[in-house]
Amino acid sequence: MEIWPAIDLRGGNCVRLVQGDYGRETVFGRDPAAMARRWVSDGARFLHLVDLDGAREGRSENRDAVAAICSAVDIPCELGGGIRDEATIRDLLELGLARLIVGTRALKDPAWFGRMCREFPGRLAVGIDAREGWVATDGWLETSRLAAVDLANRLLEEPLAAIIYTDIARDGMMSGPNLEAMAQMRDVVDVPLIASGGVTTADDVRQLAALGMEGCIIGRALYEGSLTLQAALAAAGDDQRSAASK
Repeated sequence: MEIWPAIDLRGGNCVRLVQGDYGRETVFGRDPAAMARRWVSDGARFLHLVDLDGAREGRSENRDAVAAICSAVDIPCELGGGIRDEATIRDLLELGLARLIVGTRALKDPAWFGRMCREFPGRLAVGIDAREGWVATDGWLETSRLAAVDLANRLLEEPLAAIIYTDIARDGMMSGPNLEAMAQMRDVVDVPLIASGGVTTADDVRQLAALGMEGCIIGRALYEGSLTLQAALAAAGDDQRSAASK
């Protein structure tokens, strides 16, 4: 199973939020490129980047930081947050990102997202962020009345790179992943499924691997030291075959 250390960007800094709450922010670094190099030196073979400002504002806000990361490391990086038009997709892919994650517009305009998937086959993942099973959008500020598994079903015919599935209630809480929700999504989809939210211990990683997840994203646990990257890689079997190529 792939391990994706998370680098969440806000105002050019590396931060973590609690349950997506912009008022509950911890800054873990002022130099995103240095943070990326740190994870690579610890053994990372993939990086998960999030433009938190972009997710809330609907446009890319941390492009310079993303560009610096892409220049600093030579491993596949994915980015989500504020990716809602074709021009932004083209621009960000040209920076060297392996793939992009689209959330809000995939929900609100699935026809457009389908066209983009066909225009950029294997380069776009859908980010499905759920609060009590319902899809959240706009930087997690809004909650729809569409079930996460139903959104996944709508998009499975498109050439998706992956589904990034986040349980908001677990995100940043250090309480373990929502294994039941992840298992339900695993039963529905037949594309690479990446788990996010609450991964705190090596046992969490092992349980997600046992469910058949292709990868998991780890954030606060790595930054606060409750889980080392080496321990996460070992728990995942250190089988870091990429679902995305740089």
